[in-house]
Amino acid sequence: MAYLSNVQMFVRVYELGSMSAAARDQRTSPAVASARVAELEKHLGVRLFNRTTRSLQPTSNGQLFYEGALKILEAISEAEGTLTHATAKPRGTLFVAAPLGFGRRLIAPFVPVFKDENPEIELRLRLSDRSIDVTAEGLDLVFHLGTLEDSALKMRVIADCPRVLCAAPDYIARRGRPADGAALVRDRHDCLNLRFPGAREFQWTLQEPDGPQRYKISGPFESDDGDVLTGWALDGRGIVMKPLFEVAEHLVSGALVPVAEATPPLPVTLAALTPHRRLRDPKVTIFTDFIAARIKTALAEAEASLAQLPR
Repeated sequence: MAYLSNVQMFVRVYELGSMSAAARDQRTSPAVASARVAELEKHLGVRLFNRTTRSLQPTSNGQLFYEGALKILEAISEAEGTLTHATAKPRGTLFVAAPLGFGRRLIAPFVPVFKDENPEIELRLRLSDRSIDVTAEGLDLVFHLGTLEDSALKMRVIADCPRVLCAAPDYIARRGRPADGAALVRDRHDCLNLRFPGAREFQWTLQEPDGPQRYKISGPFESDDGDVLTGWALDGRGIVMKPLFEVAEHLVSGALVPVAEATPPLPVTLAALTPHRRLRDPKVTIFTDFIAARIKTALAEAEASLAQLPR
């Protein structure tokens, strides 16, 4: 077991690029992380990393061992998965990430229910609207809204989520209610933007009669938290583009009103992303199935609520 722990630590140090980061990931101290790697190097009789006061780089032997170490850990994970299927008692820790608004509304409320049904599974949920490095953060499953760009991940499409452009009645009374995307740009409406480091130029893709068209939009406010944008919209500060499920209750109450309905936003794909090494892990499958069923119900309810709004 000690050898396996040392291999696991080596892999996280290799992937994260530092002892301190790997120690945080494994919930231990940098001194323990360094000691485990040193013990592994002693056992193998080779140096796995070149260390300086400012950097840590894998040696050629370290690069070779990393590939073999991954196979070892994957084989153990697969063996545990086979045993779990045989005993019908999934167990272990599952690291899951999701966007803030989605996670708060469609995952977090169901985690206690999942835990009650699967007492041997410990679930660690991380919510962020920032781009996530699945490998670097040691995640087993990521719920993602948008286009998949990382081909190293396996994607399971759960649903296409309708989106809506909306604003508060106060904003509409002050600035008018744009009928379409052209009016958004022509009348220089205040658009509330989700932005984080590395985000691209602000463009909203809307459905025109002849097909999708991109509109370059602008506004005085931006944030890397989608719920902050919703709050600003409710305060009458501008127009926001949101997945329908995030603002359905505000649309039903009248606190927000759909705008530019002649050119609605394209739906956004909701998918579950899994590293290939975790594909056969029953914990991943069980939790994905559990959440997917509840997501589909919630999306159907949100669409039904929007269909009841007066036109």
